[in-house]
Amino acid sequence: MTKSGPSEILRKASELHRAGLDAACSSRQHEGSRMLRRGMTLLDSIHPVAAEHYVEWLRIRIRLACSLAFVESELGGAAEGLARLDDVRLMIQTIDDRAMREELLDPLDHNYGLLLMGAGRNQESIAYFDASIRYLEGCIARADDPRSLVEVFLNTLSTRGLAYTRLGDVRRAREDLTRAVELAEHHDLPTPAADIRRPLGTLELRTGDVPAALRAYQESERIYRALGTTVPALLRLHQAQALLTAGLAVEAGKHLDEVLPVMREQQSGSRDLADVELYRATAALMNDELDMARELAGLARRRMRRFGCETCVANAALVGLRADVQDVLRSGDVPAALPERALRIARTMPAPRLADQAAVARMLAARLEIRRGKLKRAADLVQRIPRPSQLTPIDQRMLRRLCRAELAAAQGAQAKALDEIKVAQQELEKVRDRMGGLELVSGTAAHGQELGDLAVRLALAGGNPKRIFEWLERTRAQTYRYEPVAGGDPELIERIAEVRNLTQSIHQAQHDGHPTAALKARRNERLREAHRLGWHSGRWGKSRPVADLTEVAERLKDRALVSFVASEDSLVAVVLVDGDVRMVHLGSATLAGKHARMLNVDLNALAPDHLPAPMVQVVSVSARKQAEQIDSQIARPLGQLIDDRDLVMVPTGALYGVPWGVLPSLHGRPTVVAPSATAWLAAERASTRQNGHTVLVRTLGLPAAVGEIDKLATHHQTAQLISGEAAQVSAVLKALDGARLAHIAAHGAHEPENALFSKLELADGALFAHEIAELERPPQHVVLAACELALNRIRPGDEPLGFASALLASGSQTVIAPLSKVGDHASAAAMDDYHRRLAAGASPAVALADAIAVDPFRRPFVCLGSSR
Repeated sequence: MTKSGPSEILRKASELHRAGLDAACSSRQHEGSRMLRRGMTLLDSIHPVAAEHYVEWLRIRIRLACSLAFVESELGGAAEGLARLDDVRLMIQTIDDRAMREELLDPLDHNYGLLLMGAGRNQESIAYFDASIRYLEGCIARADDPRSLVEVFLNTLSTRGLAYTRLGDVRRAREDLTRAVELAEHHDLPTPAADIRRPLGTLELRTGDVPAALRAYQESERIYRALGTTVPALLRLHQAQALLTAGLAVEAGKHLDEVLPVMREQQSGSRDLADVELYRATAALMNDELDMARELAGLARRRMRRFGCETCVANAALVGLRADVQDVLRSGDVPAALPERALRIARTMPAPRLADQAAVARMLAARLEIRRGKLKRAADLVQRIPRPSQLTPIDQRMLRRLCRAELAAAQGAQAKALDEIKVAQQELEKVRDRMGGLELVSGTAAHGQELGDLAVRLALAGGNPKRIFEWLERTRAQTYRYEPVAGGDPELIERIAEVRNLTQSIHQAQHDGHPTAALKARRNERLREAHRLGWHSGRWGKSRPVADLTEVAERLKDRALVSFVASEDSLVAVVLVDGDVRMVHLGSATLAGKHARMLNVDLNALAPDHLPAPMVQVVSVSARKQAEQIDSQIARPLGQLIDDRDLVMVPTGALYGVPWGVLPSLHGRPTVVAPSATAWLAAERASTRQNGHTVLVRTLGLPAAVGEIDKLATHHQTAQLISGEAAQVSAVLKALDGARLAHIAAHGAHEPENALFSKLELADGALFAHEIAELERPPQHVVLAACELALNRIRPGDEPLGFASALLASGSQTVIAPLSKVGDHASAAAMDDYHRRLAAGASPAVALADAIAVDPFRRPFVCLGSSR
């Protein structure tokens, strides 16, 4: 074997340096470390080196040592990495050549700053980034072709911007990051442009602008994909952080579940893996998956100790503590050791760096002491909680308000407690006002859930029905207070169209016997992109004020409004009739919810058109039994108050799944369902579209509905008919825009995990709720003769989200839809009856009540919104 000369060894060592850095930057730290060590070994093999090679040998060795110190800090901790870099600095200072010394100090300063950041020492890191930036700016100014230097400069500039973000210096952070993006675009450097948008999104998130953060992350992902580059796992982490801020813990957990297996395989000992585990633990905590939260927080804490980041260790400790506190507060049995543990944790968190974390630990201790009845000690702890800063996260702000409100309530100062909750709601509303998509607006309620529950509990304890009505409106269904704004997001609409086309291609490939794996992967990716675009593609204007009881009473006239609330396990109805408010206790909320769910199961079982008679008899008996149970617990106790009036129902929780027309006491009773009195009042007051057109849509695959649209057309002489193959998405959307009345006969599917992706199956694929909601003028009155499309996913704050409710939030006034599965024949017959009465001049609620009364258990339709 021929022995390589010094020049060849220097070349190979330099190549190993580049390859090692590439591996480390691709999250392959172990591989990068091995390559860098091989480079060091090669250099050692020719030491001492001849004079003519010494300068180059020293330059490569220092670069290898500098990179190796940083890479191995990811595996062994920041303290070890900083010590190694100190040794490298001493080596550099022995060099006589000033230019060479400055050249080698530049990457060392950058890496030193990074390691300080990793250890939570952000303020100290700034000086090292400053030194690196000054050096690089001078080099760029002197260079004939600065492009290669610009990329290095952008890395340091954006990292300093991230350090400023962590320090809360928004102005300097934005200056650095904006400058970095502009330079990357000016020099046509797309990968750095994508990289920089990640810390830019983090800055937006710190300032509370979740939609802007998600847009930055989405743009970063778009650039990576356009380049054919693997999307960094950390981008998923950043997106999950934004979703957690918006209260969307389920969605955040799914994001992180995509990342965790990959990172555990590639980065089993890395700092980034610890970050992902910590945020997954946070999502689990918010989803009430307490065992998972504890386990993942413990893993993250152990990993982070190795890296010397006190902030990260503190954050992990707090997740575990919060899980334990959540457990005992629910049980009511608070051991004395737990508040002491919370205070011990607080004492380990030095100010000012960990002041926020210490405050959270003390707030948790205060809540525990309040529950134990140790009010003096709790008051002392609450007094020590500092006022939040501009950048204090919303969940921490809400926790502080909750502590103060719970303490006031325990001290018997109900008015003071409610004042605290009012201020908290105002703070939360400011956050909600900055949200974009419907999911983000609704998810924000999670941060104020406990405050809202406390307010309602205090109001119920006070026994004043008017005060209870007021607090119910303050705390529930805030999404529907926002005025819709015309116009959609072209990119979102494009992504949805791609999903639809790819779905059709998959069906065709399956029919032809061709492989579908690649098509399915592409569809799933496009669907994920559409979901993410929907989070920040908002169409919401200013929020409407909470409805005043007097205004609601005036609009009701001779109708009755029944607003339900569940507090702990007590179900209560607040009934507004003739301007007077009464409160009725209705027993166990758990029991009512159980019967509501069982009724829905029975109605689904009854839906098919050709069920055997014995099965119909058995299931009908069960359905009647459940309807009777709900009727006896809820409807009959309200009888004397509501008399035979038309009803406006504001459900809670599982009661959103009750088709009220099946209850014996409410057969034939015109009933409207709304998410809140405020939402109902807004729908009632909206201007009626007198000159709008009527459109009737019938898609393929509905044998019983073949004659349905033709029958309906006889009730609406000027209606536009779209049927069969012509019922394609583009044609239907065009017809729906500006319609006064739109009837769609199509199979549908409720998507519980993302309501706006609930869909109707048309001739050329799925029509998603997103697409109707994005119309310039959504149809005023929509009839959905499709299964389950009145179903909702109930979010915190009684925020119902589903196909029908998305239409209401987006500007439709009335939606008629079934709450469970419905047979084709039953649907066709019900809709013929409904439109006949509608054409004769009946209001939607009256027309639907008459149509349902013919066969209530096979016609589980509800009237949502208003009845104008």
